[in-house]
Amino acid sequence: MNTKRYDIGRQNLDKIDGACGEKVIKSLEDISPDLGKYIIEFAFGDIYSRKGLSLQEREMITITSLLTAGGCESQLEVHINGALNVKISPAKIVETFLQCIPYTGFPKVLNAINVAKKVFHERKLVIENSNF
Repeated sequence: MNTKRYDIGRQNLDKIDGACGEKVIKSLEDISPDLGKYIIEFAFGDIYSRKGLSLQEREMITITSLLTAGGCESQLEVHINGALNVKISPAKIVETFLQCIPYTGFPKVLNAINVAKKVFHERKLVIENSNF
């Protein structure tokens, strides 16, 4: 194991995804601990630590990619929490999803909005019905 990559990845995972990220890694321990290590080292150690994009931009890209892929609702839940953790507002998350309607269609956006609604409710966040 590359300790430096792992340590950097662990710091990023904790900062971005917090308890949700830890839950994902723990859920893999009894079936595929290597997958958890790859997530930490590669995604959060190598990719999230690159220069050029802020954590906010990276999380917006991530939630949009998960929405577009579809069928990724549990990962979307983790990354909506991550987006909130790096100070992306609920309104901006919703607006990001609305931007996807012409390109991915209503069903995928509806699924993402429902995941966001669940996360906002759990975190006791209120979203204003405004366009900023």
